[in-house]
Amino acid sequence: MAESFTLYLHFPCFDGVICGVLASEYLHRKRGWEPGAIVPVNYSSKGFWPTQELRQPAVVVDFLYHPQAVFWVDHHQTSFVNKQLQADFESRKSSDLIYDAKSPSCAELLWRKTYRSLKEPRFREMVDWARRIDSARYESVEEAVLGDAPALRINASFLQDQSPEYCQFLVTSLREQSLANVADSTIVLERYRPVKTAIARGQRLFARTSRLEDDGIVVFSVPEEVEKTLISRYAPYLAFPKARYSVGILPAGSGAKITAMRNPWRRFKSLPLGRIFSRYGGGGHQRVASVLVKKGKEADSTLQAILRDLRNPDMSLLRDSPEELAGD
Repeated sequence: MAESFTLYLHFPCFDGVICGVLASEYLHRKRGWEPGAIVPVNYSSKGFWPTQELRQPAVVVDFLYHPQAVFWVDHHQTSFVNKQLQADFESRKSSDLIYDAKSPSCAELLWRKTYRSLKEPRFREMVDWARRIDSARYESVEEAVLGDAPALRINASFLQDQSPEYCQFLVTSLREQSLANVADSTIVLERYRPVKTAIARGQRLFARTSRLEDDGIVVFSVPEEVEKTLISRYAPYLAFPKARYSVGILPAGSGAKITAMRNPWRRFKSLPLGRIFSRYGGGGHQRVASVLVKKGKEADSTLQAILRDLRNPDMSLLRDSPEELAGD
């Protein structure tokens, strides 16, 4: 009888889903393990994550380090909530604990360990798309916002359904099927089609609720009362192709989400957005970051604080250099 493990993965996140697929299939083929439960996690649990009891054996992918994880893979700059956890990771020195903050996606990092066992081309395709989506390396802003490739359909469908059940469906289905087959399934299409329409509406709304400031930062605040409208994370660069960064407020359930990104179609080295957002309880990568906050005054004050960090020439963080390539 196969030993079961609990799979914790970052969700809603395409990279997190693909990591869940790779880890599940790899551990099945190499050790005869199967996920007994698939548990989506996100940064709203950051405050209590280090002390949370994980169901054993615990596999954690594309998320914060946890000392109880028997198998852990991540690439975020903010993976270690404190220095004690980083010291714990370094003391364990296990080949099943994998970390590289320079990896463009967690799936690509995990692929280095699993590719000899997962030889089917469909897994390589998933990894390639996870890299493109997670590191915002699309061929064009039009592809990012309006693209219709199978991976992009699945990624967009998260905006319609972020439930644990949908997460489990995707991980389970992608272990057996290709991206195209899963993206063409009724379950995915029912979620993707309204998102596609809502994104088109959202682009029109974004143009009315955003501004490009003199320092190249797009600042926006999307009203929460707008229904059947979605704002793509790349909307700023379809509206303002020459912008350097975008930062703004989006509705998020009963609260608000502040999100920031550097323009992936311009050539310069980004400020460490993930580190900046970690100062306010969020996290992310060098080029993309977000934080969940209370709507209203807290959202407005946090947005202004983040803008000050982006504009502060005295910060001991990397500063932009337009001549540098985006090597992050």
